[in-house]
Amino acid sequence: MKSKEWIADGNNYSLRLYVAGMSTLSVEAITNIKRICEEELEGRYELEVIDLYQRPSLAADEQIIAVPTLIRKLPLPLRHIIGDLSNKERVLVGLDLRKKKEEKVE
Repeated sequence: MKSKEWIADGNNYSLRLYVAGMSTLSVEAITNIKRICEEELEGRYELEVIDLYQRPSLAADEQIIAVPTLIRKLPLPLRHIIGDLSNKERVLVGLDLRKKKEEKVE
């Protein structure tokens, strides 16, 4: 839940994680994104977990084609990350918190 002081100013992140029930994959995704957010965005994020079994109409509204899917709503532009979010580096790149590592070309 947002506090009144929370401002979408580019330093704060609004995230939505779409899951399907409490499957192992869903639980892993929830655990992983909470850990990453606490480590990397402490105090600068809001995370909403949406169970598509409970709110199936949101799948069409957000164009969710696979779950778990994490959407970075703010800062813009929107970003989508699909999977259990276990690859921290991939999540950080997807959230635009880290630059993708360049591969050396020899």
